[in-house]
Amino acid sequence: MKFTKTAVALSAVALVLVSACTTPTVTGSPSAGASESTGGAAGALTMTFLPKNLGNPYFDTSTKGMETAAKEIGATTEQVGPAEAAADAQVQYIETATQQKVSAIALSANDQTALCDSVKAAQAAGVKVVTFDSDAPTCRDLFINQATSEGIAKVLVEMAVDQSGGSGEIAILSATANATNQNAWIDAMKADLKANHPDIKLVEVAYGDDQDQKSFDETASLLQKHPKLKVIVAPTTVGIAAAARYVSTSDAKGKVMVTGLGTPNDMRAFVKDGTVKEFALWNPEELGYLTVHAIKALADGTITGKEGDKFTAGKLGDYTVGANQTVLLGDPYKFNADNIDNFNF
Repeated sequence: MKFTKTAVALSAVALVLVSACTTPTVTGSPSAGASESTGGAAGALTMTFLPKNLGNPYFDTSTKGMETAAKEIGATTEQVGPAEAAADAQVQYIETATQQKVSAIALSANDQTALCDSVKAAQAAGVKVVTFDSDAPTCRDLFINQATSEGIAKVLVEMAVDQSGGSGEIAILSATANATNQNAWIDAMKADLKANHPDIKLVEVAYGDDQDQKSFDETASLLQKHPKLKVIVAPTTVGIAAAARYVSTSDAKGKVMVTGLGTPNDMRAFVKDGTVKEFALWNPEELGYLTVHAIKALADGTITGKEGDKFTAGKLGDYTVGANQTVLLGDPYKFNADNIDNFNF
């Protein structure tokens, strides 16, 4: 995603960004709770969408983009997944899709290694496996990355530096301890802080497991344990919304700023009341849309995953495969009091 391409589209998208990873309980069978959209004739591509968990507004939004693209190319699609996310909760769904001989699986990986045996078995059976949002880098054909870890970390650090005044204590409120994308962003943040901002001290990385109540409670704990804290950075919208809600009614309001990754509709009230100065986001609907067009290009031989391969992703335009079989959607965009009312999602 290049934001200049998407500013108009963003204002019409209804989404809530969640990168959920919770407990290992799984309900239903691989076909339970599946939503299906068929738009192609016999012989069309068949795709299984496998998010981290069902009932997650972020992935509902990315699936909306996938279904739009699937209709454009005449593909048949089905979304399946566990009710709650865990490291190995997606294995049974990958195995079922392999048995069904689908053309491709679009996977947001709950764990970068736990799924590899089932993914490799799918690939051996001729199924293309394309990850999006959260990667399994040693066992997939292509990764559709919402933004680079360095790009996301850079934006998060910039906001933390600005809102702390360039010195003092900050904390991170993350999703789960084994979330691939969250950990990559945090590692890149730590490297940036160490190299470029020696006066800022990262005192703790807390985990709210992308659960609202736990994230709310972890915010309270961070404030109690670190009375000199200046900024809480939550690179997950469940976390940022819960943290902002707690801070907005606490004695920390105006003393401790909350920033991270969120949506305008979730964060608008907190920006208006001064709890949040600025936050960032990308567009998950476009992430899903790009994923399906990349699958088509991979399936029809337009690309192989080699660096430098080029393909066209419908209304999003042209994309080039980068290093490590990765296609980059774009950079996050910062929202603040000056621009938040221009967006409705």
